[in-house]
Amino acid sequence: MTMRLTTLCYIERDGQWLMLNRVKKRVDENAGKWIGVGGKLEENECPEECIAREVREETGMILKNARLRGVITFILPDWGNEMTFLYTGEAEGEPSADCPEGILRWVPIGQVEKLALWEGDRIFLPLLQTRQGCFSLKLVYAAGGSLAGCLLDGKDITKALLGEHQ
Repeated sequence: MTMRLTTLCYIERDGQWLMLNRVKKRVDENAGKWIGVGGKLEENECPEECIAREVREETGMILKNARLRGVITFILPDWGNEMTFLYTGEAEGEPSADCPEGILRWVPIGQVEKLALWEGDRIFLPLLQTRQGCFSLKLVYAAGGSLAGCLLDGKDITKALLGEHQ
C-alpha cells in the first residue's frame, strides 16, 4: 500500500484562519476547495520541518507556535491514500499575494463552514475548536469525492455523521 505523507496547517490570527482557495494548478485533487496550507513531506523531513517549509513557500510567512492537533488518514480512490499531520499555529508577517497554490484569505473562523470544503473538513475543523488534545481521524471517500466512512479515535462514527452532513 502506498500512502503519501502530508501536512496541513490552519494559521490563526484575531479569530480568523488563513484559508487557501486552490485555483491555480491544472491538476489538483483540491481544485476549487478552501483548505489550510501544507503539502507533501520531502525526503528526510519530519512533519514539523515540512509544515514550516510549506507555510513559508505558500504564504511567505514564518510559522510560530505550531501544534500537532491530529493525524488524518484519507482513503481516496480517485487520488491515492494519504496520511496528514494536522497543525494549528500562528505566523509572523503577512500572507503573500503570489501564492503558487491559489488565493490566500483570512476568514473568520465562524464563517469557514460557508466555504467550499471537503465533507471531511467539516468534521475535523470543529475538532480544532473543541478538542485540546491530538485526535486520530480516518476519512473514507467514495470514487467521485463523497464521504463514505469515518472513524474518530478508532470509533466508527459514520452513521451519526453522514446523517448530519448529507
